[in-house]
Amino acid sequence: MSSTFFIPAVNIMGTGCLDEAMDAIRKYGFRKALIVTDTGLAKAGVATMIAEKLALQDIDSVIFDGAKPNPSIANVELGLGLLKETRCDFVVSLGGGSPHDCAKGIALCATNGGTIRDYEGVDRSAKPQLPLIAINTTAGTASEMTRFCIITDESRHVKMAIVDRNVTPLLSVNDPALMVAMPKGLTAATGMDALTHAIEAYVSTAANPITDACALKAITLISNNLPQAVRDGSDMIARENMAYAQFLAGMAFNNASLGYVHAMAHQLGGFYDLPHGVCNAVLLPHVQSFNALVCADRLTDVAHAMGADIRGFSPEEGAQAAIAAIRDLAREVEIPAGLRELGARLNDIPVLASNALKDACGLTNPRPADQRQIEEIFRSAF
Repeated sequence: MSSTFFIPAVNIMGTGCLDEAMDAIRKYGFRKALIVTDTGLAKAGVATMIAEKLALQDIDSVIFDGAKPNPSIANVELGLGLLKETRCDFVVSLGGGSPHDCAKGIALCATNGGTIRDYEGVDRSAKPQLPLIAINTTAGTASEMTRFCIITDESRHVKMAIVDRNVTPLLSVNDPALMVAMPKGLTAATGMDALTHAIEAYVSTAANPITDACALKAITLISNNLPQAVRDGSDMIARENMAYAQFLAGMAFNNASLGYVHAMAHQLGGFYDLPHGVCNAVLLPHVQSFNALVCADRLTDVAHAMGADIRGFSPEEGAQAAIAAIRDLAREVEIPAGLRELGARLNDIPVLASNALKDACGLTNPRPADQRQIEEIFRSAF
């Protein structure tokens, strides 16, 4: 079976690498940036700091801070309007998954026309997006380097999965110094998001030796560093290891895709406007319990990567050790125990399950499921 490996052309990483990235941006010859970010980073002055650094490279910029958590079609359209009005020739996304996804939607529509709803699904665009530079401030989503773009369609109460080679950023920047200010809850949620990416990619039907290597290393780094990053956000070793871990997990799922955890979590986010990483963390052990029937060997590898002692274990015992290790890590970083705590409602499960089965992320789950089985997984997660 053939594989195509997607990744940004240039990826600059490591503590203090932001200035090196600015020099690289200057060499592209761009003139004016639309900086897409959220209100928190704008109010904290981080967006202005990026604008000032761009100005030192003789690059003008305009700040759009309308990327909401779980960015919507309306957010994309507002940003696109500002981009056209101010005649920007490239986009800089600044933040975590929400600003990156919003920026991807803006950049894709800028060159392809129409609305972002037109590109739901896999490779629906005809042209490369406007050049996108993605500067990351969280360690979890890997949206700064993937071909995935998740936008909420508020009229349908669903998150649209746009999987398109043309939304891959031109350049990604991961400077852990920009991640130090992440609060404990966000550090935990984004870290568990990265763990979900790695595990879903490892058990995916589209996994290959390259994605396997990335996924397993990511799982080990997350298991060894996430609790410390949550305990002490100023620990630069833990922060840098988490930056590398989330990027490796991104390399894995960007090419092996995901599974039912993401397909289901997208519905919770779209329906209740819940944080994506927390939804993934709650669902992850329940979906892997469902998957264990067909991929116990792979889940045993996950258990080993998470540091579990599985000497003498059968594949079935190894899979259960992986699920226990996932639960233990989630508990250690204080992830809510179930969907009920997040405000989900049992009577919404049929609609959530129906929508999850339409999500492109579920196509590579190792064990196919029907409506009844997805509903059962949702119920088990309450």
